[in-house]
Amino acid sequence: MKHHIRQLIAEALEQARSAGDLQYDSELDIVVEKPKNEGQGDFSTTVALILAKSQKKNPRAVAESIRKYLPSGNSEVASVEIAGPGFINFTMTREFFLSRLKDIPRQGDRFGNVNVGKNEKVLLEFVSANPTGPLHIGHGRGAAVGHSLSLLLKRAGFAVETEYYVNDVGNQMNNLGRSTWLRYRELLGEAIEFPDDLYRGEYVKGTAQEIIDEKGKEFLGKSEEEVLPFFRKFASDSILNGIREDLNVFGVTFDRWFSEGSLYEGDRVAKAVDWLKDKGYVYEKDGAVWLRSSDFEDEKDRVLVKQTGERTYFCSDIAYHKDKVDRGFSKIIDLWGADHHGYVPRMQAVLEAMGYSKDVFKVLLVQFVTLVRGKEKVSMSTRSGEFITLAEVLQEVGVDAARYFFLMRSSDTHLDFDLELAKEEAPENPVFYIQYAHARICSIFRNAGESGLTVPGPEEVDLSVIEEADAFSLIQKMLALPEVIEKSALAFEVHRVPHFLHDLVSEFHSYYAKHRVVSEDRSLSLARMFLLNCVKTTIANGLSIMGVSAPDKM
Repeated sequence: MKHHIRQLIAEALEQARSAGDLQYDSELDIVVEKPKNEGQGDFSTTVALILAKSQKKNPRAVAESIRKYLPSGNSEVASVEIAGPGFINFTMTREFFLSRLKDIPRQGDRFGNVNVGKNEKVLLEFVSANPTGPLHIGHGRGAAVGHSLSLLLKRAGFAVETEYYVNDVGNQMNNLGRSTWLRYRELLGEAIEFPDDLYRGEYVKGTAQEIIDEKGKEFLGKSEEEVLPFFRKFASDSILNGIREDLNVFGVTFDRWFSEGSLYEGDRVAKAVDWLKDKGYVYEKDGAVWLRSSDFEDEKDRVLVKQTGERTYFCSDIAYHKDKVDRGFSKIIDLWGADHHGYVPRMQAVLEAMGYSKDVFKVLLVQFVTLVRGKEKVSMSTRSGEFITLAEVLQEVGVDAARYFFLMRSSDTHLDFDLELAKEEAPENPVFYIQYAHARICSIFRNAGESGLTVPGPEEVDLSVIEEADAFSLIQKMLALPEVIEKSALAFEVHRVPHFLHDLVSEFHSYYAKHRVVSEDRSLSLARMFLLNCVKTTIANGLSIMGVSAPDKM
């Protein structure tokens, strides 16, 4: 709707300029918002205030110059008024909103979609947890945010692909192999002194038992050097399969699982470093190889190759991100844990050194999650290396509640996840509150069907009988979904969607409490059923972005 108002203002500005009432050369940023005070119209713009200085006129005089070229008193715009220091306020007709309401069932599950992305190729990488243990709730938050962001960006017209980067190279994998090897021997009766720096969780024993079940005592009596490659690969594959299964249960899939090891197989890591060296951004010092990242606003230069000849993780990441751009993606979005915030400037420095724009690379930091039960904090881990896994949380509260709770706060803020609230079937539980509205509407339609009433289509419904002000407030809220999707996608902020849904459902519950949907007045009953069907579609489309179901019954 705001796009339409902006277009009316743009046309009026052009007419005012052509008539000599206004003089300006640059393209104006026309902001249209809902007035803060009720009774001041449906939409408002500050364009006259912005223009006043360059015109050397009072803002109200500029507003008057614009207003006389704006339509008023027609089928769409009831009136245009100037308020305060120079706001231009629009009051729209009932027909303006009702005609647009009919577009919701016409568009169905596409309602809300916009094309601000213009098919730009975006690669979204998220989770990417090391295959050294099961996913914990922090990974769960990253998975929910990343997957929902991909759905949001697709609805906004971006060509999105998703990727999980598997860190299957380095000392961590050797430690995983050693941990499994020691547990294997321990389970077969050896007395083992288990080092503190290895992986101590029960899942390692589970993996070792899998090897015993499959291979028996085959590896006893052999040296660690001899068996380590097998134990490393078996444990990594087993854990990665568990990660895949947990994510599938969570409704999260990826277009691609990218192995760090593949970068070394194709010698892409060495080639990326050589490419930077040829550009003069790499030098040797104290037996190590360094990147001149301080030339690109990083706080200091970074080591690529250690004195021992071992390449750093940063070295692999350079090759990986170069590979992303080489695959034709014009926007690379990474979701990282908040503890990786210091890594952001060095990665940006690398891409700048490679000649790419700063706008190509975007990192979204996902803050930590604290589990609580009411007011009591839940212990997240033990000294033995155990921690609360994503799978355990899903088993307790379910996928829908987990996804909603992970998404209802901005990902860059700390989240308290209340396990007890997530299970409550009460209005205080936001996911229940929203899903219940969808189920309630479905129940209304089932009951109406028993009376021979079905939801009419947009061509046959008579909406002129809807006159109540709160119905039009509800309609305006629904029709804002495309704007919510556009703004959320451009800001990479998924949490705006649950906020929108909660506000919409609050208005629905208020409306339903005041107005009987099915009554003896058949025309009014059908019109209100049509209205509620639009609410139902809007809720379902919003929940689909979050990966949350829209149940017909609860």
